[in-house]
Amino acid sequence: MKTVRRALIGSGALIMAYAVSGALADDDVKGGVLIFLVAVLVAHDGLLLPLSIGAGVLIGRIVPSRLRTPVRVAAVISLAVTVVALPLVLGRGRVPDNPSILPLHYGRGLIVVYTIIWVTTAVAVAVRRRSGRTRKHLERSSPARDR
Repeated sequence: MKTVRRALIGSGALIMAYAVSGALADDDVKGGVLIFLVAVLVAHDGLLLPLSIGAGVLIGRIVPSRLRTPVRVAAVISLAVTVVALPLVLGRGRVPDNPSILPLHYGRGLIVVYTIIWVTTAVAVAVRRRSGRTRKHLERSSPARDR
């Protein structure tokens, strides 16, 4: 496993070095692009990552252990959807004289997506609980246990 990890780290570092050298050598990459990339890095490491870790810890303290995985998965998916949809929900770029630029009600769509994510998670949790009860019931009534 150590060899695979080292190979992945090495190949990732080589790919990043290639990307950075290509960006620095390209005349089209201007200061705005570099500022944007630094802002994304700072926003990720300074805001998104700590919030994700905090939410994972909070879920770990509140949710029972066998249900944590589906809840954490739903939380990560919800976060990813939020990051993608937030600019549309906020309406950046919408102009009054051209309603076709952002024509839909993106807030309502985001709520629909959240509903689908969390209803699916609730169904998965219910199935997991039911299968756990069925397994326990079968183990209790098993003739092999009576021996």
